[in-house]
Amino acid sequence: MPNRSFPVPTGRAALLVAAAAPAALLLAVLVPGSWAAAPLFGTLVLALVALDALLAGRAKAIDLTALPDAEVGEPGWLNVLASFGGGWRSRVDCALASDARLLPGGTGHAALIRENATDWQARFEFRPSRRGTAEIEELWLRWTGPLGLGARQLRRAVDRHIRVWPNIAPVRSPALQAFLRDAQFGLIARRIRGEGTMFEALSEFQPGMDKRRIDWKASARHAHLYAKEYEAERNNQIVFAFDCGQAMCEPVAGLPRIDRAVTAALTTAYVALKGGDRVALFGFAARPELFTPFVGDARQFKRLQVAAAGLDYHAQEPNFTLALATLAARLQRRSMIVVFSDFTDPTSAQLMIESVGRLTKRHLVLFVTMHDEELGGIATAPPDDMQRLAMAVSADALLRQRALVLSQLRSRRVDVIEAPYEAIGNRLIDAYLKIKRRGAIG
Repeated sequence: MPNRSFPVPTGRAALLVAAAAPAALLLAVLVPGSWAAAPLFGTLVLALVALDALLAGRAKAIDLTALPDAEVGEPGWLNVLASFGGGWRSRVDCALASDARLLPGGTGHAALIRENATDWQARFEFRPSRRGTAEIEELWLRWTGPLGLGARQLRRAVDRHIRVWPNIAPVRSPALQAFLRDAQFGLIARRIRGEGTMFEALSEFQPGMDKRRIDWKASARHAHLYAKEYEAERNNQIVFAFDCGQAMCEPVAGLPRIDRAVTAALTTAYVALKGGDRVALFGFAARPELFTPFVGDARQFKRLQVAAAGLDYHAQEPNFTLALATLAARLQRRSMIVVFSDFTDPTSAQLMIESVGRLTKRHLVLFVTMHDEELGGIATAPPDDMQRLAMAVSADALLRQRALVLSQLRSRRVDVIEAPYEAIGNRLIDAYLKIKRRGAIG
């Protein structure tokens, strides 16, 4: 049951009193003996406010319904249903107080729509801006009487929680599911033949095949051309390493970079699990935060999503030296390590280059970063005044410095993926499949 409501005047009642004040003042000047009409008018307005609030009826029940889970960046809904006993209502409004990651500014407002004589309903749409548990704290309901002068209002504690998970919408996309079926990674386990390093079988040579695959001895024995087929390696270890520091917590198109990276990583992890490889997640900031056991079955993908939900946001610089040294010490065999990071400070960038470069002595390393579209926009904006010119020059210098850092990474045998946030998932999948085909991980 809702808490007890109390009557309040509406904006229309306040406007009525404000409009009547000059008339009452003019009447008192012209007819001094009629000054008592002003208090009588005020009393009448108050009586109408109380009567109108009484005619609005009482709230019998208020229900707030929502799914207990949501994904960061994906739309969700909160439904409010209010049932009233008797009376007449001209308008019903609702407000919610929640965690800021759920509703912008931590508040939301909506007008309820009449469903029937007693029930009113509203839907709040939201897009979670960060992972974690978001709490809906309080609900305010206000319903106005038929005259629009008086209303009743109540405040109710809600204490409802919504768990915000990493976004895996690309994993569910029909395009990816069709790709997994058509690219021999699909739901039916089949060996991946054609490219790779593990000899699988001999097959009749067909036009268009690589002539280097011809087995000349077997061809001579059978007086017919035969080619070698190879099976792409399986059971490779792939580690997705996330920088959870300050630069990765900066928003891009409304969501933190780390959440964009988590979506790309989980999508690629799903493809890797379907391909027979093993996947682990590693997160770090000032110190290592997370290192999951390796998962080798697509049916355990949920474990990766749950682990990724625990990657926290840190307003501090990452310690690449400690984190990547810890990761290297815990890996017992050659692995493919995908590092998601960003950088702004030249000193920290050099430490990152050295730390990532040390991994290449034993492991295959991919470095994934997102285009800084805001910086690029400033650098290419027309210099209409001196301030914009100075900003463009500074932005261009930062972009040149960024390009130099990525060039130094490439010179240390690190594969670099730099793309807009919406493209890093596809670029990473393409890079993984290319590496897997040539058998460069194991």
